[in-house]
Formats: sequence, structure tokens, C-alpha cells
Amino acid sequence: MLVAFWIVDIIRWAGALAGLFAFVHALSQRADAYSAADRKTKPVWMGITGAGLAAMVLFRFFGPGMMFWLAGLVAVLVYLVDVRPKLIEVQRGGRNW
Repeated sequence: MLVAFWIVDIIRWAGALAGLFAFVHALSQRADAYSAADRKTKPVWMGITGAGLAAMVLFRFFGPGMMFWLAGLVAVLVYLVDVRPKLIEVQRGGRNW
């Protein structure tokens, strides 16, 4: 049972680190890149990733808020797998094969 606790704890910390990475990445990108990538604005994504990070950190330590932790993780993962690659592609000038 102790092993399961540690595994879940590692997953929760990894989610929080992913949230921190996503928030810092959203913060460091140019505002015009979001509209060029046809995604929501920079402040919206900063809010989404910031709220996701806050939910994962707060509900990691305070009780049975697994639903909120999971919602925060999903928000962060959407940014990481959908928005971030588009921003990188737009800022590199697209693909020139």
C-alpha cells in the first residue's frame, strides 16, 4: 500500500511540474504568436495554465479534490499537446520541407 501512495504522489508532483512548465512557457511567448497560431489569446492561456497549476498545487495538499486536480491537469495537457507545438511552429516560420 505504501508503494501505491508513492506512485500517486510522484504522479501528482509530475503534474504540478508540467503545470509550472506550461505556465512559464505561456508567459514567455509573444502575444501575436497566439493569434497567428489561431489559438486563444496569451492572457487567456496564461489564465488557463495558471489556474490549472493552482488547482494541482492546492488540491495536492488539501484534501480530496481529485476532480479539481484532474481538471487542472487536463487544462495543462491541452496547452502542452495542442497550443505549444502550434506556437513553436508559428515562431519558427512553419515547415519548409
